[in-house]
Amino acid sequence: MREVNGELKVSKIKNGTVIDHITAGMAPAVLRILGIEQGCTDTVIVAMNVRSQRLGFKDMVKVENRALEAETVKKIAIVAPQATVNIIKDFAVVQKIPVELPHELIGIVRCSNRNCVTNAEPIPSYLVVENREPLRLRCHYCETVIEGTHASVLLL
Repeated sequence: MREVNGELKVSKIKNGTVIDHITAGMAPAVLRILGIEQGCTDTVIVAMNVRSQRLGFKDMVKVENRALEAETVKKIAIVAPQATVNIIKDFAVVQKIPVELPHELIGIVRCSNRNCVTNAEPIPSYLVVENREPLRLRCHYCETVIEGTHASVLLL
């Protein structure tokens, strides 16, 4: 990162993925979803609380030489519903993928009810998205409601 004319500029990556327009303060949750931990050998650039015309403030994560699977993008949608995933090749954006929270989350978020059948049996969790903002999920089996950022703690 460097400063140019009073603005902070983040280095470009040659190949990989840029997750932009992450809700301010949620970059650490995105890093957990990506499985990026201390000792990771990938080049990772994280910018937090950066000014954004669209969001006011945002976070951004750049990961070199990494492509995201569809399930990973669904998980990111839970913590950053306005994010965009940009695929980078030779320093250029070749594809922009808007993050979209599906209507149903199967095997992605654990039900918070310890007595739910999905926590007692080898049955994948099945949560229905009742509301996107603020986030509200309902378990298909036991009707337990999970709201807001609490869902990010329950990611599988």
